[in-house]
Order: sequence, then structure tokens, then C-alpha cells
Amino acid sequence: MQTMRRRPSLRSLHALLSGLLLLSLCGGGPALASPPPGPFAGDLAVRCGRLIDGVSDHAVENRWVHIHGGIIRSIDTTPPPRGTPRLDLGAKTCLPGLIDLHTHLTDSPEDTKDLRVYFTRSDAEALRLAADHAGATLRAGFTTVRDVGTYIAWTDRSLRDAIRAGSLAGPRMQVAGMYLTIPGGGGDLLVPGVPEKDIPARVRRGVARGAEAFRSKAEEAVAGGADVLKVIASGAVLAYGGVPGAPEMSEEEIRAVVEVAHRHGLRVAAHAHGAQSVKDAIRAGADTIEHASLIDDEGIALAKARGVCLDMDIYNGDYIDTEGRRQGWPEEFLRKNVETTEVQRINFTKALRAGAILSYGTDAAVYPHGGNARQLRYLVARGMTPMQAIQAATSVSARCMGWEDKVGALRPGLAGDLIAVDGDPLHDVSELERVKAVVLGGRAVP
Repeated sequence: MQTMRRRPSLRSLHALLSGLLLLSLCGGGPALASPPPGPFAGDLAVRCGRLIDGVSDHAVENRWVHIHGGIIRSIDTTPPPRGTPRLDLGAKTCLPGLIDLHTHLTDSPEDTKDLRVYFTRSDAEALRLAADHAGATLRAGFTTVRDVGTYIAWTDRSLRDAIRAGSLAGPRMQVAGMYLTIPGGGGDLLVPGVPEKDIPARVRRGVARGAEAFRSKAEEAVAGGADVLKVIASGAVLAYGGVPGAPEMSEEEIRAVVEVAHRHGLRVAAHAHGAQSVKDAIRAGADTIEHASLIDDEGIALAKARGVCLDMDIYNGDYIDTEGRRQGWPEEFLRKNVETTEVQRINFTKALRAGAILSYGTDAAVYPHGGNARQLRYLVARGMTPMQAIQAATSVSARCMGWEDKVGALRPGLAGDLIAVDGDPLHDVSELERVKAVVLGGRAVP
């Protein structure tokens, strides 16, 4: 086992985060275009008793995964040369690092009881919480995530950059930076009883109306360092006043954002519960549809025909209906959750049977970070085989986020990210809720 680098002191960590935060708030300094070599460039040979590569339909036995400079160089039955750092997982099953395509690392489930917390939470506190969430997510075996929106604008960018700099433990990240939403929409943090003039501008950075205004906001997000743009096409469950089945952004407004994103080589994730909003977003060119709770047969067929990924978070409704109810979340949120949970699961099965692309996104932050693998059991219960569920959370999600040439499979040329479990996840996919080892870029995660 290789020697891990010493963790930075708390004082130095706070200094780094403060510097990153200052750049974020001032809009200064370009975002890092790609991770520097340090935190993702380890050398390690990993012995796997069984290996599931995330692409093939069958596991193989007794393989060595040879990682050099953070990249998988070969996978074979040959032990490494003497002196090579080794990790013996010969009694375990190895898989690619898992991917969560829909997270919110800067948010917590407890915040949902009273969303006014975002009006007074400092940026430093938001980053501290995000660092804890990132560590929990990584230790749970999720080595790559797509963070699709934060109320306090750009805190996700600061977290991403701190991880890339090697100063925080966390997964590889794509970030959105802000929600692109209409006034009073699902991404606009308006709270009953709070005058609009008293709501901080930093939680409303992506609010716009009309195609040209959204085009401008999209350009602002790209310039600020977003890796993906997030539009709120329909009403939301966990927002005041919205109706999940009702459109909010028009097809024209969504298309304006898509045109900006695609011109810069970025993808667009569209929050869309309602059937009409799903179709509007697909026709406008969105790359992934988030939630898709009320999608109809026409929407499923359209997604399949255009190769659009459906990112359906079919676990968290149970958490909302139990823990959210226990914590006293707003009754409006609890009601809308009941109205969308089971129908979303039924539509997931319909989309699966129709052959649509189904990725793996959980909406982590609605429930505690680190529990990202809980949804795998739901995918299997609703029709996937365990192997399909594993592929959804690895190679399929990598393709849906445009990183299939970087992550998502144990293949030469891809990142040296892998996890290990004791049992056989092809027999019991819940084994992935009990990850025993995590390797990120050829470095074992303590």
C-alpha cells in the first residue's frame, strides 16, 4: 500500500477555501480547465478477486489492475514488478468508481425544513458543509459526481477547485454553479413571508425571463466556470408555489441556454417533472432530463429517438415521506412528493422496457450524502438486472455526462478509479451500500 500524503492543517485548509471563495465571489480567476496531476495521479497495482468492468455483461476472476500516473495502463493476470505499490483486494469484488449524475454537495436534507437558512449561511460555512458531504460521497464509492445546482451561487465551483488542487478529499466533479430559472420558479429561492427585497442576490443569480435574458445568464455561467448548465423547466417538489406537472421555462428559453452550452462544448441538464416540460426540453436540445416523474409515452419515445438520458431519482421519495415528515418539512413539499413518487417509479419501468437511456442520479442532499448507493436496490426492484443497475451507475452515466473517455469503466486509458465490496453485487446489489475500499486516480482513499 502506498503512503498517503499528509492532510493539510485546518488553518491552511480554511485559508485555501477562503482564497477560492474570494475568486468565486469576485468572478476573478479562470476556473481550472482540468485537474492538476497531483491528487489524481497515483501509481498502484490492485489485485481483484473478481472484477466487474462496468461495460461487459460478465465478471472475470483474478485480475490485476495496473494504474500509473492515475490512469489504468493494463488489466491482466500478471503481478506487478517488485517494488510497485500494491493493494490486495483478492478476496473482494472490484468495480469502477460509481457515478452520481444528480447531486447537490453544498446542500443538506435538514435545510429543507426551513429554506431561509440559505439567506444567512455564510459562504465559509457552506463550503465547510460541502467538504464534509464530498468526503462522505467519496468514501461511499462515488468517485465522480455531477453537481447540478446550488442555492448559494458558485460554492460548488469552489469545492470542485479545492478537490482538484488536492486540498480536500472528494470525487471528480462537474458543477453548474447556479440554477437557471424563471422568477418564482423551482430554482428561485422565494419563501413565503420573506419580502423579495430582503432575499440576498447571491441565491438568485440565475433568475431570468425570456430567451435573450436566459442566453445572457447561460453565458455568465459558462464564463464563471460551469461544466454543465442546469435549467428548471417545470415546477419543483421542494419549492414553494410550483406545480411539478406545469411548465415554467418555455421551449424557446430552454433552447437559448442549450445553444450557448453546446457552442462551448457543455451539456444541459433539464429539471423536468411534467410531461410537457420533458418534451419541451428534449426538443430544445437538452442532454439529460432530471426527474422525468410524469413523463408520458410520447416523451419516452422522444428521449429514446434522440438519445437523451433520463436521470430518474426513484429512491428519495421514501426518505421525504418518512424522515422529511418526521423533521417537519413543509406540508406542500410532502404532498407534492406523494403525488410524484410512485408515478415516477412506474414511468421508470416503462422507460426501461422501451429501451430509453437511464442514467444514475439520486438528488443527494434531499437525503444524507454518502447514501448514494441506496437507489441501486430500487432500480433492480423496478426492473433492472443488477448488472444493468451497475452499468447505469458507471459507464452509462459517464456517457451521459460526456466523460466516457475519462471514467465509468475499468478499461486501459481511463482513470484509475475503482471500488471493492466483500460480496457479489450481481447476486445482491445492496453490497454496493457497504463499500470496503476506494481508489481515486491510483490513490487509495483512507
